[in-house]
Amino acid sequence: MSVEVRARALTKSYRDGERSVEVLRGVGLDVAPGELVAIEGPSGSGKSTLLHVVGGLDRPDAGELAVGGRSLVGLDPAELARFRSRTVGFVFQFYQLLADFTAAENVLMPARIARLPLGPWRRRAAELLAAVGLADRAAHFPGQLSGGEQQRVALCRALLLEPPLLLADEPTGNLDPASGEQVFALLLDLVRAQGTTCLLVTHNPEMARRCARVLALQNGVLNELSR
Repeated sequence: MSVEVRARALTKSYRDGERSVEVLRGVGLDVAPGELVAIEGPSGSGKSTLLHVVGGLDRPDAGELAVGGRSLVGLDPAELARFRSRTVGFVFQFYQLLADFTAAENVLMPARIARLPLGPWRRRAAELLAAVGLADRAAHFPGQLSGGEQQRVALCRALLLEPPLLLADEPTGNLDPASGEQVFALLLDLVRAQGTTCLLVTHNPEMARRCARVLALQNGVLNELSR
């Protein structure tokens, strides 16, 4: 399952004391269903802001944005929450696992939040953990797992409900090279197997080159890089 992402003239500014800082300056974006697109750019260029806007975690100041043909502009907070729950999976650099829950319980959390019957989703969680080599770590807590293992759990959590859109913000940025490569390879395998549309923010040019396209965000402007 996958969705198209279309954005036109997105702008976003933040207040920094007395001044306004423009982070996104008329950003346009087209991502085809099932496409895996990398976004590069220097720190502070607005990459995370763009993901947050596309994922409904933040609102643009102006512009048009549609995911799966549905405009996100003008949705109220409850509608945005439903959109995120049903459409988007997030993977962050620092895992964001809940320390008091096991790996399996962390993976299952999106189903709990959505108040879905947990039986089928427990099976799905177990299948995902097995797919990333963590079947024997399902009952372990985050503090008992390595960084690479925690990020694999976070990836499983993001994909539990089979979201048509995955947004990954530097998913290997906090890992050593070997663990980062393992997590990235698993991400590629899982999103391709599910046909998921994916936007991946990365500083790693090798990983970016393994995506279908590479976009560069600099000074608030998004451009496609030649391959």
